[in-house]
Amino acid sequence: MSFNGMNRVSSGRFLLAAMLCHSVASPICACDAIIVGRAASADGSVLVGHNEENAVDRVLQFHKIPRQRHPAGSVVPLQFGGQIEEVQETLAFLWSENPGLAFSDGYLNECGVAVVSVKCVTREDNAEALAARGEIRDGGIGYMLRRLVALRAKTARDGVELMGRLVERFGYVDSGRSYVVADPREAWLFEVVRGRRWVAQRVPDDKVVFLPARHIIGEVNLTDRKNFRASHDLVSYAVARGWFDPAKGEAFSFRKVYQTPKLTAPDRRHFRGQEIITGKAGNWPPSEPIPFAHTPHKKFAVRDVIAGLRDDKGIAPIYNETTQEAAVFQLRDTMPRELGCVYWRTTGRPDISVLTPWYAGVTSTPESYGRRADVATLLSLNHHFNPPAGAFDPDPARAWWKFKTLAKLADEHYAHRIGIVQAAWLALESRVFEKQPSFEAAALSLWRKNPDEARAMLTRYCATIATEACAQADKLSAGFRSR
Repeated sequence: MSFNGMNRVSSGRFLLAAMLCHSVASPICACDAIIVGRAASADGSVLVGHNEENAVDRVLQFHKIPRQRHPAGSVVPLQFGGQIEEVQETLAFLWSENPGLAFSDGYLNECGVAVVSVKCVTREDNAEALAARGEIRDGGIGYMLRRLVALRAKTARDGVELMGRLVERFGYVDSGRSYVVADPREAWLFEVVRGRRWVAQRVPDDKVVFLPARHIIGEVNLTDRKNFRASHDLVSYAVARGWFDPAKGEAFSFRKVYQTPKLTAPDRRHFRGQEIITGKAGNWPPSEPIPFAHTPHKKFAVRDVIAGLRDDKGIAPIYNETTQEAAVFQLRDTMPRELGCVYWRTTGRPDISVLTPWYAGVTSTPESYGRRADVATLLSLNHHFNPPAGAFDPDPARAWWKFKTLAKLADEHYAHRIGIVQAAWLALESRVFEKQPSFEAAALSLWRKNPDEARAMLTRYCATIATEACAQADKLSAGFRSR
């Protein structure tokens, strides 16, 4: 599917989505993801697509954080008072920051490790009860979990094991969440509930996974450490709580045991994701549980993943009006990580914005995409959770607001204007995709001679495309205003 094949989600459906986002019972604003194993992709890459959704209006910032060295004895503060020991040197990373929110940032580090998440609702007790029982300690951990992966993990498996240790040490503070942790060789799903229980499953290399706002890991083989990891008491704790009875002879299923019971029913987005991956229409509701992973109907490329994130057909749209960013992480091991790993992202809702590339090796992002500050300030919890005055004020000089303005104008007469917008973005995306092989060949040749000059080349290239996208957004907005 491409822009040309998309239909408008009706304004009525968008209104319904916005209303449901404010309903505590609904996970509709909890994002979704598409994960493609390297043998299931067109170019041998691991691909991770992700839509970021939140019920409240936001401003996203996009930064490049360089490596940092730390004095001996340094500590890393956590959001609620805990702390962990700092390492001597942390990794560089690209960071899509959602200021003020605890569970909405996306990362890609210099080793090609990407991490994003999807909210889930689980049956565990509230944080106060768990803290009283010692299940949540020193305030617990939440926001810093994925950033520590970006700062420290050299592989996806490293990231999963780090997250597991941190969850067991401090206890997780959110209701539940599914994290995607991927690198150029493999992708993992790390699912955690409030407290100290977690499980992780490796995505099969030849499969594609669609992750909705639900836990989807089912039966767990804890003896298969190549494909599974879990907290040591995952099963025994569930037995003690009365959530699982092995005497009944049923296999242990994480999603059935730990998820809020009503959410174990089929999910409409999950069902639609299965149709996109398999290329086969299904009958709703499905008679069988939706599998963890699917054999795709073709080899998936970046274009196919973004098309899935833009899908608005079938039983449920994959995006809606609350989607603030779409991203596709293209993770390849056929060249240096800084060149082979690309953070493709839109600036705004995916149907109305354009996908542009950001190589892991860029040294900076344009100021219009991320406000300048020293690194220590950018990384401070106070700066993230208490953004400076004016951080959310409309600013026509900034990329976020250029695309926000375009979205508002296009939505005023969507049926007449969306074709114009999508034709412009289709042309730009097609040109970038077509140029990618030759550009990367030139960048790789330069890398072999002078990596620093190659990084500068990557930085200029990505900034040029991003700046062109902003100029095109302004042009489209001006055209709509004049009509």
